[in-house]
Amino acid sequence: MNIHEHQAKQILKKYGATVPEGVFALSVDELVEKAKSLNTKKYVLKAQIHAGGRGKAGGVKILDTIEELSEAAKELMGKILVTHQTGPEGREVKRLYVEESSNIDKEFYLSCLVDRASSKIAFISSDQGGMDIEEVASNTPEKIITTKVDINNEISDKDCEEIVKIFSLSNSSKIQAISLIKSIYQMFINTDANMVEINPLILTKEEKIICLDAKVNFDSNALFRHPEIIELRDLNEEDPTEIEASKHDLAYIKLDGSIGCMVNGAGLAMATMDIIKLYGKEPANFLDVGGGASKEKVSAALKIILSDKNVKGILVNIFGGIMRCDVLAQGVVDAAKEININVPLVVRLAGTNFKEGKKILDNSGLKLISAENLDDAAKKIVEAIK
Repeated sequence: MNIHEHQAKQILKKYGATVPEGVFALSVDELVEKAKSLNTKKYVLKAQIHAGGRGKAGGVKILDTIEELSEAAKELMGKILVTHQTGPEGREVKRLYVEESSNIDKEFYLSCLVDRASSKIAFISSDQGGMDIEEVASNTPEKIITTKVDINNEISDKDCEEIVKIFSLSNSSKIQAISLIKSIYQMFINTDANMVEINPLILTKEEKIICLDAKVNFDSNALFRHPEIIELRDLNEEDPTEIEASKHDLAYIKLDGSIGCMVNGAGLAMATMDIIKLYGKEPANFLDVGGGASKEKVSAALKIILSDKNVKGILVNIFGGIMRCDVLAQGVVDAAKEININVPLVVRLAGTNFKEGKKILDNSGLKLISAENLDDAAKKIVEAIK
């Protein structure tokens, strides 16, 4: 689960990190009124969307007066920002954040994330922070260092020293940077975060280390432990179909292809998408109905797949274990009675009660194509949508 910059900064501040003072609002009038409380010579206005690259897309502006802030906020609120992370459709700006300006001397990059290959926490640091960090990674990777840390209650001073050495700081600034690393580590562990990214992390001319921007992502599977973080969720920043899927406890991710997939089990779902690509087409989604899906859940899954206008055909691939094939089949039939399935439908059933499931489908009157195995199913759905 992602959160906005202003929310991430408040959490960082709670754990002892230094961030600029700022205010956010859902309307221009509210923002301007709140901004009057800031003690600053210049105002830094930032669009709040769940995507990077806002600066290059015009989503960050530096203003001299409260009047200029008001005019810029009016232009930015409701604007569609297109960045390298939003896709061509962009994101509408529905909230704004303004903060005090900082007297920047140097910009750094710092992030912290789970390294699943080593079962450690990886800190990535660079003395080349800012908007072009992707180019730094591509063209001069030696300017970026990775420090992997064992998961303990605290991070050691030795690890902290290793992480910040690339910044080449004075002793006083290094002490601040090490303190920040410890704050981020505690936040990361305590909140079940997947990633914390500070870009840029700055050194001011007054030799203060400040988090000028912040991006945080949390492990969705651990949110039950953090109701205070769930409250930060902004549904405006999420795909409506993915929100609907979460209501039915479906693991759904929208993709750009033309063949809708409904599968039980994440591994089988990945294999199903792979074999569709093998036969020359692209999957329209990842959808795992889970091991114990009810008829209602299966029906909801089909409706979600069909809500995607790019879907030209559907492949249902079920291996019955806990999930019985007859329950799946009845769910397909029930869904067909409520919605018009006007695209080719290929069904492959195997495992628990697959004979009973096949009988339900055969007697349903639905126009569907039965497949013997996964390879056969992929061939048939690709051929059917041609």
